[in-house]
Amino acid sequence: MVRDQQLKERWDLLVEKLSAQFSDGDPLELDAIIYLVGVQELGQLHRKFKKDEKINLMHIAICRLLEPYGYYEFDYFDDEGWPHYKIREMLPELKSGEQSVLMKEAIVQYFVEKEYIK
Repeated sequence: MVRDQQLKERWDLLVEKLSAQFSDGDPLELDAIIYLVGVQELGQLHRKFKKDEKINLMHIAICRLLEPYGYYEFDYFDDEGWPHYKIREMLPELKSGEQSVLMKEAIVQYFVEKEYIK
């Protein structure tokens, strides 16, 4: 229960900080935060992305976020600087709520490691 409360508090803080920085205070949703992680990981912060590139950015983010859990492993950067990952272990079957908790936990951990939140 303590762990769940800490995750909720960190998640709320993260959403508040990111929303203030990137959406004029309108609360960012989970998908938007995953997208931001993808942009951060690609490192091409000041460019516009096409629709298929946005999907790829979210894929990069998911791979990076779930890498510490052993599901993905960084493989290489392509000629355009896009990171590629390989699957190490298949994700378990998770209900929607369980997926959301896993992603929130991974995102919070990512931003703690980046020292964006404590």
